[in-house]
Amino acid sequence: MKDSILFESTTLGPYSLKNRIVLPPLTRSRSSQPGNIPNDLMATYYRQRTGAGFMVTEGTQIEPRGQGYAWTPGIHSAEQILGWRKVTDAVHAEGGTIFAQLWHVGRVSHTSLQPNGEAPVAPSAIPAEGVSVFIETGPGTGALAPPSMPRALTTAEVKELVQLYAQAARNALDAGFDGVEIHSANGYLINQFISAHSNQRDDEYGSSLQNRLRFLREVTQAVAAVVGKDRLGVRFAPLFASTDEARVYLGLVEENPHETYVEAVKVLEEVGIAYLSLAEADWENAPELPESFRSAVREVFSGRILYAGKYTAERGKRVLEAGWGDLVAFGRPFIANPDLPKRIANGWPLNPVDPASMYGGTAVGYTDYPTYGG
Repeated sequence: MKDSILFESTTLGPYSLKNRIVLPPLTRSRSSQPGNIPNDLMATYYRQRTGAGFMVTEGTQIEPRGQGYAWTPGIHSAEQILGWRKVTDAVHAEGGTIFAQLWHVGRVSHTSLQPNGEAPVAPSAIPAEGVSVFIETGPGTGALAPPSMPRALTTAEVKELVQLYAQAARNALDAGFDGVEIHSANGYLINQFISAHSNQRDDEYGSSLQNRLRFLREVTQAVAAVVGKDRLGVRFAPLFASTDEARVYLGLVEENPHETYVEAVKVLEEVGIAYLSLAEADWENAPELPESFRSAVREVFSGRILYAGKYTAERGKRVLEAGWGDLVAFGRPFIANPDLPKRIANGWPLNPVDPASMYGGTAVGYTDYPTYGG
C-alpha cells in the first residue's frame, strides 16, 4: 500500500505531516506514582511510534478532579509538565509532531480518585451508567468499579473550569507539545454538557442545544487563545447507536445525533480550529457513521477531519478517497505494532494486541511489542 493515499503528505495547521496515519489518544495508565507523572517508559512508547504522521497523547487530566482511572497522567503539576517534556523531547528527536489531549472525565469517576474522597463533578447530579471506572486497590493493583454519584457544578465553577482548560493548554506548551486536542467525546465532561441525557441545568449552560454547546464554545475559545487556533483540535464521538457490552468508556446517543453534532461542529468552525477528530463506535459489529453525516460535517467544517474507531487500512483508504476525511487513526493496531505505518506500506502481518496488559503495568505489553523482523 506504499502508493496509497494513506502515505501522501499533508499539512495540519503550521505542520507538515509525512503521512496521514495517526496515533490516536490511547489510555494506558503507565504514569509514575505518586503524582500521576509521565516517565521514561512513556517516552520510549511514544518514540517507538513516531512513524505516524501525527500523534496525540493519551488523555491527560487538566486538574485532580478530572481523573477517572487509576494511574492516568496529569498536566496540572510542575512535576507532570517536566515528565511530559521527556515525551515531547523523545518524539521531536525522531522528527514527530505530537499534541496533548486535554481531558476531564466529569462524572465518570470514583470518590477514591477524587481529592479528599469527594463526589465527582458534573453538569447535573445524574450518575453515569453502562460504564466502569478503574480504581487502585493497592500498590500497582486495581479493579473496575461503577462510577460514583456526582454533584452538579455551580455556574461559577463551570466558568472556573474553562480557565482550568486554558491553564492546562499553557502547561502543554511549557511541556513542549506542538498543540493540543480537547477531549469532548466518550461521555466525559464536555460531552456531558452537550448531552440532554446528562445536562439538566437551568442556567446559561443548559436546556437548549445552543446553551448545552456553550461550555464547548467557551473552552475551545479559551484554549485557542492560548495555543493558537491552528494548533488546536477537538474530538467528538457522535454515536448513532449504543451497545450493552461491558465498557470502560461509552458516549451518549442523542435524540437527534445528526443535528446535535452538526451544530457542535459549527461551533468549532466559528473558532477556526485546525482539525476535528471523530471517534466512531468501536464495539463488535458497530455501525459505521451515516454517509449523510460525514458529508454534512465536511460541508460545514473547513479544517482537517480525522477519523478513528476500529479502522483497517482498507477502510481508512476508502474514507480518505471518498473525501470525507484527511487523516485516519489506528488505535489497537498501533498499540501492538510500533512500526504500524511500515507494516501497512509493505503488507506485513500485524502483531495481535494483548488485552490483559492494556491498562497499567510495566513494559510488558507496552514497549516490548516487536517491530517486523525485529
